[in-house]
Amino acid sequence: MKVSASILDCDFLHLERELQAVVAAGVDAIHLDVMDGHFVPNLSFGVPLARAVRSAVSVPVHSHLMVTEPEWLVEKFLPFSDMVTVHLEATDVLDQCIETIAAGGRAAGVSLNPNTPVADLKDVIGRVSDVLVMSVYPGFGGQAFMPEAVGRVRELRALISAAGSAATISVDGGVSPAICRDLAAAGCDTVIAGSAIFRSPDYGAAVRGLTCSTF
Repeated sequence: MKVSASILDCDFLHLERELQAVVAAGVDAIHLDVMDGHFVPNLSFGVPLARAVRSAVSVPVHSHLMVTEPEWLVEKFLPFSDMVTVHLEATDVLDQCIETIAAGGRAAGVSLNPNTPVADLKDVIGRVSDVLVMSVYPGFGGQAFMPEAVGRVRELRALISAAGSAATISVDGGVSPAICRDLAAAGCDTVIAGSAIFRSPDYGAAVRGLTCSTF
């Protein structure tokens, strides 16, 4: 199981120090939750912060666009991201978003809210690099994990296998060491953790807890 650190809960007064600390702790990627106050009821950050994060770390940077009509922002984040993820629910031109990301030489991801059927991905599953399963309703960090997400991961893994797709599965929202074992067994490849890492007094122990729990 890989671990991607969502920086929503980091100390933004010392962003570079926080980034270096989680990379040293063993995270596999940095996750940027970009919120617009419309698709989700919160605001976070934009391109300038993505640029700063990209310049500060050597691990992959994943930009998760929790915004309405992400097609207007995709190209702005491409230079500073290794993967750009858009929400299926947020756009009427998902195919265009995927094509733009791929044309920019980046991995294309698509995310599903908890109430969106996994089957809605059937037409695009062969053209995305990753599917991000939300295990909370997006918009705020620190929410409790929704246990039905484990079954959704299992359903998604079956869909990916049936389609012969190479897509990986990520899960975001309320993850903990106790949950990671079930997620790994269901077919999850990466967990995205924010408060589980940044609210811990020992980032290394927190990251090891998320990975070791899958053994």
